[in-house]
Amino acid sequence: MIYKIANGTVELSGQVILNRIDFEIKNKQEKLAVIGRNGSGKTTLLRLIAGELSLTKEDGVRSFAVTTGNPTIGYLKQLSFEDNSRTLNEEIRLVFRRVLDMKKRLEELVTLMAETADEKLVSEYTALEEEFKDLGGYYYEKEYDAILKGFGFTPEDKEKRLSEFSGGQRTKLAFIRLLLQKPDILLLDEPTNHLDMDTIEWLEGYLQTYNRSIVIVSHDRMFLDRIVTGVYEIENHTLRRYSGNYTAYAKQKEENYERQLKMHNAQAKEIERLEGIAERFMGKPTKVSMAKSKLKAAERIELTEEPEKLSKRSFRADFTPRLNPGRDILFAKDLSIGYDTVLSTVSFDVKRGERLGIIGGNGLGKSTLIKTIVGVIPPLSGELRFGTNVETGYFDQQMAQYTSDKSVIDDFWDEYPTLTETEVRNALGGFLFTGEDVFQTVSTLSGGEKVRLSLCKLFMKRPNVLVLDEPTNHLDIAGKEALEDMMGRFRGTVIYVSHDRYFMKKTATRLLLIEKDRVRLYPFGYEQYLEEQERRRALADQGKGENAALSMAGQVISVDIKHDDESGKSQNKENNNNEVDIKKGQLSYEAGKEAARREKRRKKLEESITFLEKQLEDKKTELLNPAYASDFVKLAAIQEEAEKLEEKLLAVMEEWESLAE
Repeated sequence: MIYKIANGTVELSGQVILNRIDFEIKNKQEKLAVIGRNGSGKTTLLRLIAGELSLTKEDGVRSFAVTTGNPTIGYLKQLSFEDNSRTLNEEIRLVFRRVLDMKKRLEELVTLMAETADEKLVSEYTALEEEFKDLGGYYYEKEYDAILKGFGFTPEDKEKRLSEFSGGQRTKLAFIRLLLQKPDILLLDEPTNHLDMDTIEWLEGYLQTYNRSIVIVSHDRMFLDRIVTGVYEIENHTLRRYSGNYTAYAKQKEENYERQLKMHNAQAKEIERLEGIAERFMGKPTKVSMAKSKLKAAERIELTEEPEKLSKRSFRADFTPRLNPGRDILFAKDLSIGYDTVLSTVSFDVKRGERLGIIGGNGLGKSTLIKTIVGVIPPLSGELRFGTNVETGYFDQQMAQYTSDKSVIDDFWDEYPTLTETEVRNALGGFLFTGEDVFQTVSTLSGGEKVRLSLCKLFMKRPNVLVLDEPTNHLDIAGKEALEDMMGRFRGTVIYVSHDRYFMKKTATRLLLIEKDRVRLYPFGYEQYLEEQERRRALADQGKGENAALSMAGQVISVDIKHDDESGKSQNKENNNNEVDIKKGQLSYEAGKEAARREKRRKKLEESITFLEKQLEDKKTELLNPAYASDFVKLAAIQEEAEKLEEKLLAVMEEWESLAE
C-alpha cells in the first residue's frame, strides 16, 4: 500500500460529494480508473489525493488518508509555466535538474573512490546509482525526444519560447513535463481530451510501461481498457472497486445486478409463499400454531435490497425519419475541401442505413468535410451530390459552447413553436431535463447538458441522415452508451467524426481515413480496421511494403492525394495497379485467410473439448458425493447438467472431426 483513504467524507460548500469512501493504491505500479457520471465527484477524488482538499471531520467517525514512503504526487491541473520567455529546452532542463545533480555527484564519487577505499563512498554510490537508474538517468535525453515526437513536436521546437506555442500546445507541454517528472502517483484528469488518435495510441503505449502508480479519470473506454487493472466507480456519493479493465468492470456490474436481483426475487417469493400459507391456515384452530411459525419464518428472512435498475441510457430518442430516402444517400468525387487552400481531396459514396465514421489526424479536414457536406462551407472543387428525399440533421461540436439567456424550455420551444407544452416537456424529459431543470438558463448549463439539449432539438426534426461532428465530446460514459444505443436503433444513415475509438468500434460500419498524403475508404468497422493496420505493419516488417499489404488485402480502396503546391492547386495521382494481379493476390490471400481461420477454429474446439470433459468429470464426481445421497432434487439437477454437458461435448467433437478431416 502506498496510498489509502479509509471511511473518508468530502464536503464542498456544505454539500456531501464523497461519503465515507474507501480507496487504496495497493502497489507501486498499480493503474486505476475512476469512473462515474458527470458531477459525481471524480475530480474531487483526484484533488483529495493531490492534497488540494481535506477530509471532512465527523463527530465519532474515524477517517484518514495516509501514504507509505512519502510518494511524490503529480497532477496535471497543478502545472503552469512560471516564465513563458523560457525556451522549451530551458523549461525541461528544470525537470531534469535532480537527475543532472545526481549525475554530477556520481561522477564525483567515482573520482573519490579511485583515490581512497571508503565503504561509505561505495554505499552512497550504490544507493545513488540505483535511484539514478530508477529515474531514467541513463536514457532521459532519448525519452525526452520520444515524448516530444509522440505529442507531435519537432526537434526544432526545443528552441522555441513557451510564449510562441498555442494554448493547446502549452497544455501538451505541461503534460510532457509531468510525465518526465515521473511522480510516484500520476493523477490524470481526461488525458485524451484534444489528442488525435495517433497521439492517444502513443500515450497508451507509454503509460502501459510506466513503472509507477497511475489514477485516471477518463470517459475514453478503450484507453481505460488498454491501461488500467482496477476500476473505482463513484455512484450515489460512494465508491466501489472492481478488478480488471473497463470491459471487465462492465461485465462484473451486470453480473452483480443479476445476482442481487435474483436473490431479491427469490426471497420475496419465499416470503410471499410463507405468508400465503399463514393466511390460509390462520383461521383453522388445529393449524394456528403452524401458521404462526410460517409468519415468524417469513419475518426472519432479511430481504436483500432490490438493486437499482441498470440503465445504460442517460437519454433517449426513438424516432422515425420524416421521409424515406432512396438507396443512394451521398456521392462525392474528387471533392476538394478547405477554406483558402485545399486540406484534402476525397472520393466516396454513402448508401442508406450505413454508419460512416471519419477518422484521421488533426488538421487534415475531418470537421471541414462535415461542414462541406451540410453546406456550411462550399467545396473548393469536385462533385458532391445527394440522393432523393435526403434530409440531414447536423450536430456541430461547438454546440457545447452555445450560449443563450433563454431558459431551456423557451430555447427549445422557440425552435418548435407549434408544439404543446406537454409535447415540449416530454421531448426535453427524454434528454433528462425534467421538473425545474427546464427553467435553467442555457448559458449556465454544463458542456454535457448543452450537448443533450442540442441533440434533443436535432432529433425533433426527424432527419433521415445524421451528420455529427464529435458528438461524444462532453458526454459521460452513460451518455456515450445512450448515443451508441440510439444510433444502433436509428433507421436512417449516419456520417460522423469522432476521436472516441470505443464509440467508433461500437457504431461504424464503414470508415473513411484521411491521412496527409491519401484518403482510404474501408468497407468495414473500426475493429476490422485495427486488424488491417496490424496486418499491414506485419507485412511491412517482412519487407513487402505498404502496396503489397493493400494488394493482398484486396479490400481497401486507396486514393492518393497531393496537397497544395505554391499555386494552391491539388490533383489526384494516377493509380497504376494491375487489376489481374490484384485479383490473383486477393484469391491467394482469401485462401490463406480461410485456412488460417479453420486452423484457429480447430484449436479453439480442442480447448473446448478439454474444458467440457473436465466439467463432465466434475459432475460425475459430484453425483458420488455422500452429502447428496438422499437429496434426490439435488442429484436430479446434477444429472440434468451432466446430460447437457454430454450433448454439448458431442456437438463440439463432431465439428472438430469435420475440420480435422
